Amino acid sequence: MKVGVAVLVGLLSLLGSVSANRTFTVDYDNDQFLKDGQPFRFIAGSFHYFRAHPATWQRHLRTMRAAGLNAVTTYVEWSLHNPRDGVYVWNRIADLEHFIRLAVGEDLLVILRPGPYICAERDMGGFPFWLLNKYPGIQLRTSDVNYLSEVRIWYNQLFSKMAPYLYGNGGPIIMVQVENEYGSYFACDLNYRNWLRDETQSHVKNHAVLFTNDGPTVLRCGKIQGVLTTMDFGATKDLKPIWAKLRQYQPKGPLVNAEYYPGWLTHWTEPMANVSTDSITGTFINMLDNGASVNFYMFYGGTNFGFAAGANENGPGNYLADITSYDYDAPMTEAGDPTPKYQALRRIIGRYLPLPKQPVPGPVPKRAYGAVRLTSCCTLLSPEARQRLSTGFVRASKPMSFEALGQYSGLVLYETWLPSFKRDPSVLSVPGVADRGYVYVDGEYVGLLARETPVFDLPLSASAGRRLQIIVENQGRINYGRQINDFKGIVRDVRLDKQVLSNWNMTQFPLETYDHLEKLITQSNEAARLGFQKLNQLRTMLRTGPTIYYGQLEIQSEADLADTYLDMSGWGKGIVFLNGENLGRYWPLVGPQVTLYVPAPVLKAGSNRIVVVEYQQTPTTQELHFLNTPILNARTA
Repeated sequence: MKVGVAVLVGLLSLLGSVSANRTFTVDYDNDQFLKDGQPFRFIAGSFHYFRAHPATWQRHLRTMRAAGLNAVTTYVEWSLHNPRDGVYVWNRIADLEHFIRLAVGEDLLVILRPGPYICAERDMGGFPFWLLNKYPGIQLRTSDVNYLSEVRIWYNQLFSKMAPYLYGNGGPIIMVQVENEYGSYFACDLNYRNWLRDETQSHVKNHAVLFTNDGPTVLRCGKIQGVLTTMDFGATKDLKPIWAKLRQYQPKGPLVNAEYYPGWLTHWTEPMANVSTDSITGTFINMLDNGASVNFYMFYGGTNFGFAAGANENGPGNYLADITSYDYDAPMTEAGDPTPKYQALRRIIGRYLPLPKQPVPGPVPKRAYGAVRLTSCCTLLSPEARQRLSTGFVRASKPMSFEALGQYSGLVLYETWLPSFKRDPSVLSVPGVADRGYVYVDGEYVGLLARETPVFDLPLSASAGRRLQIIVENQGRINYGRQINDFKGIVRDVRLDKQVLSNWNMTQFPLETYDHLEKLITQSNEAARLGFQKLNQLRTMLRTGPTIYYGQLEIQSEADLADTYLDMSGWGKGIVFLNGENLGRYWPLVGPQVTLYVPAPVLKAGSNRIVVVEYQQTPTTQELHFLNTPILNARTA
């Protein structure tokens, strides 16, 4: 769909002129917002631009508007736009300005949540990993001078682009958040909160309303003087005590639930979150009857493409990684289709706000393209992979973290020589593995270490060999709580019994650049050297290292292009690239997510290149399947 000429002309006019009457303010005396001097209430929905293919943004926004929403809320992910120190990205999925212009074209206001910490179940809560490389001891979300300096640099970049879109400057942004759920953070740093308020206001200049957002029980450390206080909470039987907590800290002003939860997040190994429609409608109606403004978190969830999913301090090892899908049991599915929950909420919204005179978009087309058989290329431990896929090789007396190596995600291979065994078996102890270690001796798999379980010890036989190899996978940095300084790799001493192992070689496999994978597949001679029979033998466990597979999905014509779901049943754990796009992590062994969502714009007529980097096991058929429905609440082990 294209924005019509009339809409574009209107948009240019809107952003190019500022009316003296164009204001968005808080009328504290009358407990309301004023938009251009008139009482206003928003019913908004969260949709993070970085969780959807840009070609789908407009359709999703249109579906949201058709539900009766009058605003869209989005976080801004610092790490997406500033992936390396001094490097900024504002195109493709990072084209925030385009997203905002599309929102205007769909008659939606915008609520901007720039953080700088966003949580959002994203890697490191949206902070760029390189902060831990540049300042290993940095105290994030405090008045640490190094942290404040980097926030200032980032905000100068961000708000130079956002300023024209602020409501008072003629744009759609009516509100800008200061920090994010800071009341839940242990630091409770008042100086930091006030500094960030002033820094944000220096850019916003009263052209939008500043606000904070916290749970009802942690407002003490979340509230900032001179900033509108809002809350977040899910369904409840009694709103009175919740609003009463707000009034303890903000006696007057509009009531706002800035994160009302129609669904919830999910980690690997857990059942898929499910929140019934009946459980949320009553509280929603009661809030609207109280005159409150409400934002649904999430209204459209989307997908954690690539390595973007984070983790939380849950489970037996105080670590559980977030799944790739961010379906969230939201009113719109991961593909953006309206659900029965959407229809129920739309009916309620229509009682309080006029519904737009536009139809609700139907489901997007889905296609089951069937099975694709893959071919083995090579193992990660092969000389070809080391030469063509690795981006760096470092020697050091102790293991170095991903961050010290300047690596965002993917894998690092740690290698050293085992000393003479004094016992048989001896115990290999790697208490600092973050997050998952695949252990080999002389190129043969001997066991698995895992932070989430937690398992940090492994018996090794004296007959196993001499060369110790540990491939460490980053499963996502913690996004919430005390441990957001979540260093990856091997971050403590490794011991055989009580003897510390030293003199390590580290080979980096960030798996960020698809071109390296394609070059490896094209130029590898491992299959010829080992013989296709050996490399392609039908097996389950990969005993000689993570293996790269490739194949082609053939699509006859553009008329056949549609959304689809890649079924990874029978595979173990890894990542998938399709036409060079990293679809995200899969782990059907534990679930609940078994399929990976493939939006139609990723596909093309003709040959579609599939590359799988599998860490653990393959199905005996070496096939994967494209389905027309997702599998989001199962496991295949």
